[in-house]
Amino acid sequence: MLFAGQVGAAQLLNASYDVARGFYKDLNPAFIADWKKHGGADLSIDQSHGGSSKQARSVIDGLEADVVTMNNPLDIDAIAKAGLLPADWQKRLPNNSSPSWSAILFIVRKGNPKGIKDWDDLVKSGVQVIVPNPKTSGNGRYSYLAAWQYARSKTGGSDDTAIAFEKKLFGNVPVLDTGGRGATTTFAQRGIGDVLLTFENEVGLIRDEFGADKFEIVVPSLTVRADNPIALVDKVAAKKGTTPIAQAYLQFHYTKAAQEIFAKNGLRPIDAAVLKAHAADFPALNLFDVEQAFGGWSKAQADHFADGGSFDKIIANAHP
Repeated sequence: MLFAGQVGAAQLLNASYDVARGFYKDLNPAFIADWKKHGGADLSIDQSHGGSSKQARSVIDGLEADVVTMNNPLDIDAIAKAGLLPADWQKRLPNNSSPSWSAILFIVRKGNPKGIKDWDDLVKSGVQVIVPNPKTSGNGRYSYLAAWQYARSKTGGSDDTAIAFEKKLFGNVPVLDTGGRGATTTFAQRGIGDVLLTFENEVGLIRDEFGADKFEIVVPSLTVRADNPIALVDKVAAKKGTTPIAQAYLQFHYTKAAQEIFAKNGLRPIDAAVLKAHAADFPALNLFDVEQAFGGWSKAQADHFADGGSFDKIIANAHP
């Protein structure tokens, strides 16, 4: 790997989404070792984690992150609109600058006492659903859109049916945490709720932290592909003189070594050979993507998550 324009000892800050903590605990030391192996100087990497939209807002408001690693492009687009990086940032790295992807699955308590098998079970009376706030969390947005598409697919495309379904679902949500990690704490540590909607890669973290014998995974009949985009925050990196290292760090995400780390952390790598080697770890999924079903993230944001959008109307009526 070439590291043109190397600089001296440096520190990078990666502003990332909530449930990527475990992955970066593994990837960052691997990159630092690779960087030094190729002649790089001393380097440290700090992490900032939170709900993806809150993270984007922090960067816009002055958090000096050299790179951002998110779970949907919408939040990086917001940073671009603030003038901190180019609008065409997705063209700068392979696969629209997304080196991995995940999907929304269900986690239930051991024995699945409420018999939850699919989305329809989430709107039944007496079922408590834990999902983070779609206004502040990419996890929450993906979960919301997956529920909407499921309801719409059952009725030949009726948005009215989807709205009614979402009202019932969010009527069963006792608390809206701001990010995915907060939702996990509510469900796994505080013991609230019957089912947690979260990214596939959070499953292993929950089992490791709270006990593998306490939870079960439910794969719904339809779920959403969640690509994990990454980007250089050009203005910050240029100001700090870290652009070459930050670029190398992002490029490292596409190496075989990093793709293996993705897979070992429950994130689906885009390297077909690595994914095939780990096929036993990833269940088959019936997927849709946001572009295909909702016309892209910009339209989904305007229609559903902007102030006055469908989510605001749904949540206002979710608890009659």
